[in-house]
Amino acid sequence: MKRFLTIAAVLCLAVTTLAGAAQASGKIKVAGIYTQPIQQKWDACLHKALQKAADAGEIEYVFSEKVSNTDYVRVMREYSENGVNLVVGEAFGISRDVTKAAADYPQVAYLMGDSFGPRGTNLAVFDNYIHEPCYLMGMIAGSMTKTNKIGMVGGYPIGEVNRLFHAFMAGAKSVNPAVEFKVSFIGSWYDPPKAKEFAFAQVESGVDVLYAERGGVVDAAREKGIIAFGNVNDMNKEENGRNVVVTSALWHMEPALNHAIELVKKGEFKAEDYREWTMMGKGGASLAPYYEFDATIPADIKAKVEETRAAILSGSLVVEINDSEPKSTF
Repeated sequence: MKRFLTIAAVLCLAVTTLAGAAQASGKIKVAGIYTQPIQQKWDACLHKALQKAADAGEIEYVFSEKVSNTDYVRVMREYSENGVNLVVGEAFGISRDVTKAAADYPQVAYLMGDSFGPRGTNLAVFDNYIHEPCYLMGMIAGSMTKTNKIGMVGGYPIGEVNRLFHAFMAGAKSVNPAVEFKVSFIGSWYDPPKAKEFAFAQVESGVDVLYAERGGVVDAAREKGIIAFGNVNDMNKEENGRNVVVTSALWHMEPALNHAIELVKKGEFKAEDYREWTMMGKGGASLAPYYEFDATIPADIKAKVEETRAAILSGSLVVEINDSEPKSTF
């Protein structure tokens, strides 16, 4: 009980301070609520985008990290009752409770990561739809494997991961129909040692290319002397991936969050699906540079990737969104 009261007191103080500063500056007040530490890449993407908006003077920003699902709605209500205009977070696994809480505060805007659609008047949803750069990345991977066996290590077999794996596999197949895949899920969002262990097992099965959906896989690729492809953040630069990570499918939440912030400021925020704001067309996803691998990737494949990128942006090519669980093919 003492710990609960201490957390509540700190939270109230943070929001009260935030509210006062925001009123003085005319900025809107935004709170981020994260179930993982902000070092975890999914939450880090949200946190960095909001911090960027704060640094630019667009918002006043506070956040809570490592909030358990059982405590999530309480923290959400605390922020909502203390003057926050926009709450950004995640409702995976607790959608029903989050929906009820959002309905109790119609004056507050909520933009939540969620597998379901928007609800009510003030609960908008998003997810990371970076399947398009994953397709491009798969094209490169399919051209670089020598064993025709690619390993893929993910967190959980849920939509936001499954669609990336399927797009990556489709891209690889588009340039190399003979390629096969080993798919593994570690049952955690943040367990680098376990991800590394799974990657080692895949290498033992014959894969010579790894898709590192989770942290820890790049280290395994380095130790085994093979290449890897990154996910969400630039794993070549941010996860010790030099000479290992060829490129990464990047997620950019700035377009989605800036759109939400603008609507809140105008008093026009509404319940809607922000899917398009996390895709390539609006700048929500991209393919990282090739860095030291630029001269290694076959020139014809690089040209084909650029053609495919242009087709995606023009709308002449639509990369399929497949949220079903992917399976190993060997």
